[in-house]
Amino acid sequence: MERLRQDDPPLIGPYAVLGGLDEEQERRRAPERRYIARSADGRRTVLVHLPHPGIDPARWAAEAEAARRLSVPGFAPVTEVTGTAVPPWYVTPYTPVLPLPAVLAAHGGPLPEPVVRALGATLAGALASAHAQSVTHAGVSPAAVLLGVDGPSLACFGAVRAVAPDGERRLGSPALDPGCLAPEQAQGGRPRPLGDVYGLGAVLAYASTGHTVPEREELPESLRDLVTACLSRDAAHRPSAAGLAALLAAPGTTQPPAPVPTVVDVRRFPLPGRIVAALARQSADVLVALPPAHARKAGQP
Repeated sequence: MERLRQDDPPLIGPYAVLGGLDEEQERRRAPERRYIARSADGRRTVLVHLPHPGIDPARWAAEAEAARRLSVPGFAPVTEVTGTAVPPWYVTPYTPVLPLPAVLAAHGGPLPEPVVRALGATLAGALASAHAQSVTHAGVSPAAVLLGVDGPSLACFGAVRAVAPDGERRLGSPALDPGCLAPEQAQGGRPRPLGDVYGLGAVLAYASTGHTVPEREELPESLRDLVTACLSRDAAHRPSAAGLAALLAAPGTTQPPAPVPTVVDVRRFPLPGRIVAALARQSADVLVALPPAHARKAGQP
């Protein structure tokens, strides 16, 4: 949990803000502002999400409301949306989680290949489930990946759509990681499933090397062809999310087996010890955290 800055809100709706989720150097690259917060009665701890300044609040709130209506395994569930507030905000349940950039920081560098494969297979399975329902995430990036002891989930649903409507250039927005933005989406194209695959390829590259646009030789040899295919500028050359899930879950294969798995058992998700320790520290910090004094005073009857 990150210490609050002077410009951070002490209260968001009925929730007292305890700290930030994203590390200081990563805040600007995350698609949303994200805070760990607690209800006035102290019984509920949640993640509260707000748009960055300059993002159209109505469009952002519409994506939050769309996320609230979804039921996709592996997508962070949205339980509450207040689209009429200034700024709007939404809530997801809190369990100790680290955004992927914080995961690499805690680990001390890129993740081991088995962890990268498990991460990719789980996320690809979640995207395959969404695509089967004609849902495109449109916001896959390292900051959108939240990793806990049960494995990863995807947040920041609709970040690409929130930045600009179809037909408007999106490249250059501070709320989008340019290395994760499929070329067709960067130029204003409608987000489609193979754009999610491009974003997932960038996530796999980041988890393996520490950046989203590595040289091919930097990638683990067994992942080079897969990641390169995901990052193809031509969407037709990218694999489907379901095919990618199968290939990541079955090292050494070149064709996805049938039937294609779309759900990975996250109870067996491998987490290096330093990441487990970082999650435990966050949990302990949240348990003992007190909201800012002015937030506590405002919350009194």
